[in-house]
Amino acid sequence: MSAESLELFSYWRSSAAYRVRIGLNLKDLPYDITPVHLVRDGGQQHSEGYAALNPQELVPTLRHGEQVLHQSMAILEYLDEVFGGPSLLPDDAAGRARVRALAQLVACDIHPLNNLRVMQFFSDTWNVPQVEREDWTRHWIQLGFEAMERMLVESVETGRFCHGDTPTLADCCLVPQLYNARRFNVDLGPYPTLVRIEAACMALPAFEAAKPENQPDAV
Repeated sequence: MSAESLELFSYWRSSAAYRVRIGLNLKDLPYDITPVHLVRDGGQQHSEGYAALNPQELVPTLRHGEQVLHQSMAILEYLDEVFGGPSLLPDDAAGRARVRALAQLVACDIHPLNNLRVMQFFSDTWNVPQVEREDWTRHWIQLGFEAMERMLVESVETGRFCHGDTPTLADCCLVPQLYNARRFNVDLGPYPTLVRIEAACMALPAFEAAKPENQPDAV
């Protein structure tokens, strides 16, 4: 299928959208970004037009011709199955399972507990003070990073990147979560393997181009 009609609905600081930008760039796929500001105007993701496109009112959404795709992990695997270029998953079943486990550690266990709508609920519904919201965020990031560091250190499959010497789905998830960790002043000293892998990733143009501050809607 042609990649000429790829349109990514994205917010510059969304880590889920960041994952997809990395994947698109790694596969050298041309795409247009349509910004969806998650805070302005009460959150543009809640507009009638965008809600019709994505009933969850979340980013990212990827439109590929007539196909409308939701959820960053599903989008990344779709890109891997539909397009050529470097694969985001290993060839062997055990390797694919390991990469998915590392990726889902971030996407399923860390990120959902500290994303914007959780923080807004704490603030707007329960009146949780900011200092406590930030403590919550750091707690879950640190807990996940502790496990991920061990999983990487203890596996012979870990190479320059999370799995071997080419970036995978796991690296697409790790880098944005480290970006979030710095936003919340998480001490990364206990996670040298994560930081080392991040440095290897950021040396690649695909990761550099996907950075939040390099997006057209960055403010």
